[in-house]
Amino acid sequence: SSDLTPSPAPPHKGRGVRWPMRPPSPISRGNAAAGLNPGGFIFGLEPCVPIISIAGVGKSYGSFTALHDIDLEIARGEIFALLGPNGAGKTTLISIVCGAVSPGRGQVTVDGDDIQTGYRATRRKIGLVPQEIALDIFATVQSTVSFSRALFGKPADKAHIERLLRDLSLWEKRDSKIIELSGGMKRRVMIAKALAHEPDILFLDEPTAGVDVELRRDMWGLVRRLRENGVTIILTTHYIEEAEEMADRVGIMKGGRLLLVEEKNALMRKLGKRRLVLKLAEPLTALPAALDGWPVEIEQGGAQLAYTFANDTQKGAAQIIQRLGEAGVHIKDVAMSESSLEQIFVDLVGAAA
Repeated sequence: SSDLTPSPAPPHKGRGVRWPMRPPSPISRGNAAAGLNPGGFIFGLEPCVPIISIAGVGKSYGSFTALHDIDLEIARGEIFALLGPNGAGKTTLISIVCGAVSPGRGQVTVDGDDIQTGYRATRRKIGLVPQEIALDIFATVQSTVSFSRALFGKPADKAHIERLLRDLSLWEKRDSKIIELSGGMKRRVMIAKALAHEPDILFLDEPTAGVDVELRRDMWGLVRRLRENGVTIILTTHYIEEAEEMADRVGIMKGGRLLLVEEKNALMRKLGKRRLVLKLAEPLTALPAALDGWPVEIEQGGAQLAYTFANDTQKGAAQIIQRLGEAGVHIKDVAMSESSLEQIFVDLVGAAA
C-alpha cells in the first residue's frame, strides 16, 4: 500500500513549516459508507491546512517579553515536541493556543478557527494536561473524568470513559477519591480529564515530570495509540529522551524565541556528531605525521585516539584507520558513538546564549 504520510518537513529556523499540498488521503468513513468512492481514496493532490497555525504571536508582561513573534505550523496527526529550558516560553505559548492566556499580538488558528473569535469551537478540539495537578480531592476518579466530558457539552458515554480509565490503569481506582491516590495516579487522572471529550489535539505540558518510569512508559504507549487514531499531540518536556523516542518534529525555544523547527531524524543527521575511539596496542606520545592536520586527539595518556566528526561526513574514519596502519600503529579495539538529541539540544541552546 502507498505511504499516505506527508513528506518530512524541511529545516526552517525560527519559523514554522508550510505544508501547501498533501498526497491522496482517505475519505471519511461516512462518505465511504454512503458509497462515495468505495475504494476509499480521493485521487490527486488536495490542499493541506495545518491543524494549528501560529503567526507573529508575541506576549509581554510590562517590560518583560515572554514571547518574541513566534511563527509555527503544526500538521494534523503529528507528534510535535517543544523543547527548551525553564523560562523559555513553552508554557506561555501553549497557554495562548489553549485560550488560557491572551496573546499580546499575532494570530492563532485551530483547525481554521481563530482562538479569539471562535473560542468555543477551538476549545472543544483541544485537550490540555498542564504541569500542575488541579483536581477536586473529594471527588471520585470516574465522576471527575465524566464531569470534565460534560463541561464540553458532550453526551454521557460510559463506554468511552471506561476505555479511557482502563488505558490509563485507573479502572480499578474508579470509585476511589482523588485524595486517596498517589501522585502518579493523580497525573493519570489529569490525562484522562484532558481526553474525556475526545479532542483532536492534545497538549502535554511536562506530563511525566516527577512520575515513575512505569507511568512514563505507559504515557509513551498511550501517545502512540492516540496518534494512530488521528490525534495531534504537542509535547513539552525536560526529558529529552521522550522527544527522541516519540516526536516527528521538534521545536527548540530559548528566551521566548523559537530557535529552530526541524524533523527529528533530519535534525539528528545534520547537527549530530559521531565519535570514533581507537584503543591502541601501544601508547603514543605524539600523533604520526600521517595525521597532521586531522582533528584527532590523544587521550588516556596516549592509550587511545579520538576523532569527532559530523554525521553527514562521508569520509574520515576509514582514512584515519588506514593511515595509522600505514604508520605501523596497531589498533586493538574500535568504538563508535553518536550524539543524542539531548546533546544536540544542549549545543543549540548553549550557542544561542
